[in-house]
Amino acid sequence: MAFPIRPPATPLWVHDPSFSFWVCADRPDEAWPRHWTGTTRNVGVMARIDGACCRLLGAPLAQRLAPPVLELGATRTRYVWRDRGVEIGLGATSPLLPGDLDLLSRAVGLLDLSARSTDGREHRVEFLVEVGVDAATNDVKQACVWSRLLLPTLEALATGTAEQPVLEKAGDNLRCDWGRIVLATGAETAATLASGDWDALEAAFSKTGAVPRTDDGRQPRSWKDGKPCLAASVGHELRGEATARSVFLFAHDSGDCIEFLGRPLKPLWTSTGRAFSDMLEETWVKREELLDHCAAFDLDLERRCEAAGGRDYAALCALSYRQAIGAHQLAGDVDGTPLFISKENFSNGCAATVDVTYPSAPLFLWLAPALVEAMMHPLMVYASSPRWRFPFAPHDLGTFPLANGQVYGGGERTEENQMPVEECGNLLLLAAALVRAQGHGAFAKRWWTLLKTWADYLVSKGLDPEHQLCTDDFAGHQAHNTNLSVKAILGVAAMAPLAAAAGAGELGAPYREKARAMAAEWMAKTGTSAAAPMTFDQPGTWSQKYNLVWDRLLGLNLFPGELARREVAHYLARQGAYGLPLDNRKDYTKADWITWVAVLAEKEGDFRALIAPILKFLGETPDRVPFSDWYDTRTGKQVGFQARSVVGGVFLKALAQDWGKAAR
Repeated sequence: MAFPIRPPATPLWVHDPSFSFWVCADRPDEAWPRHWTGTTRNVGVMARIDGACCRLLGAPLAQRLAPPVLELGATRTRYVWRDRGVEIGLGATSPLLPGDLDLLSRAVGLLDLSARSTDGREHRVEFLVEVGVDAATNDVKQACVWSRLLLPTLEALATGTAEQPVLEKAGDNLRCDWGRIVLATGAETAATLASGDWDALEAAFSKTGAVPRTDDGRQPRSWKDGKPCLAASVGHELRGEATARSVFLFAHDSGDCIEFLGRPLKPLWTSTGRAFSDMLEETWVKREELLDHCAAFDLDLERRCEAAGGRDYAALCALSYRQAIGAHQLAGDVDGTPLFISKENFSNGCAATVDVTYPSAPLFLWLAPALVEAMMHPLMVYASSPRWRFPFAPHDLGTFPLANGQVYGGGERTEENQMPVEECGNLLLLAAALVRAQGHGAFAKRWWTLLKTWADYLVSKGLDPEHQLCTDDFAGHQAHNTNLSVKAILGVAAMAPLAAAAGAGELGAPYREKARAMAAEWMAKTGTSAAAPMTFDQPGTWSQKYNLVWDRLLGLNLFPGELARREVAHYLARQGAYGLPLDNRKDYTKADWITWVAVLAEKEGDFRALIAPILKFLGETPDRVPFSDWYDTRTGKQVGFQARSVVGGVFLKALAQDWGKAAR
């Protein structure tokens, strides 16, 4: 779609927490791309049009083309310039098609460069693609090596750090510094590939329209020492109305990508036994098919999201798609079982955080339920092991990329700063949503004992939660949280559909009745004011009751419809310029939760009224970072968080409209 706003950051190739490239500016030709952490990645594209050079991607040269038009879909970003008698296109595609987990686990993006004459005259256009060695580092001071790869049908260059500290670092503000970054294209492209100093290669291209086929032997060295890079140049003669195109592959060969309970694991695609070179060749052979499939997928997703919630909503979903997937690593366990492990980006760097998985899940429940199971499976394995000795669910699996056991709060040692009601409710609701999306109860059968343990905990502790944290932990500890209580009640009720799916409906009946009684008591404790209070003991307060959506979506029907109607009316009267605050205490909000409470609205106009300020925030925020879900509703400024997977939660409306249908 021609995007209706200026995104705060535009995704280029966004595949996982390591392979992540964004345009954090109004135009791609006015700043270098950045990693989601904000670190510069010196990846550039130049065009030489009839002998005159200009930048397409990266910091500007003296000459610039007219401002480009941005076309942004779920998997594709395309910039189009029309100037100097030609049309120039730059397309960045991440083929993250949800029905193909093998494909989705590959950190291989496509760069599609095109040119055509628009004035009926002949033109000569050359392109230069450059990838600095810093793209393979955590820090620009790290020394790198590079080489030319010998592949059957591809011309390829690769670079990586000299030391290769595989899985040695864990934390939040980090970039992967092992494996190789690869730039490749087919022999039929007739491109010239070279390694060397950035400025020297650009100077050669500016003068002749090509780089010399050279292999720089002065290595290892860092980006700070002469700006070594990989480069490729290609030229086209434009005649008539024909479009000339060149496609390049831009990839990351990570090898081991994550560690799970002490065992290093590789991306899921390696489970078939293929080498990276084989996978790269296969991707190249299918490049046009992939580009076509991505175009069709993006169009279909746009149409379905627009039908669900309007044009603003479709744009919100398009911007969120790559980010939601790209905050995860899709690995294969030793037996090939898919593990889809999130990184809690710019929050604390935790791996597989349960209360991050919960808001992220709607996208995957809608389009790829197998990924929801791949999110939950490692948590269930861990929680059922002797290491986890508590009667409630864990918060996380470690610090990314080391998913070796909980690190949050008291970790595996104490109950201090845990989220017992929060995480039990999250996993029970996710389990019920998963079995509905999959259409069978295998998950419930396998993990019934664990699910029952957590449901029993909520029966005893969930109605009036003690002093503890919930997923909005930045707001601090709180007792008697009514929204958290709703989650607990619905989590208990979720045992009924889980039992039915497992073929043991009689086991769920007592939980259903207990949840009914808890819901009735909740209604009595909160009264009939315009909005239910934030806590049971603070009348006159209010908060977003985002957990309430599952009462309708799972068909539990414990709370009267009037509750949601009163809440929505209250929310519409409390919106700031950039959205609805999280509660009455502060002006800040969470974008994912706004979309959830908007789904409570019975009128389409009310849904759109709650959603529109989020798009306004994205178009006007001064913070040029990937979609921040935590921001100020008055100023539009980022409060914290960026590039997190929780934006997958904006797909809840589409899920509600289209429950259980896979993407076409």
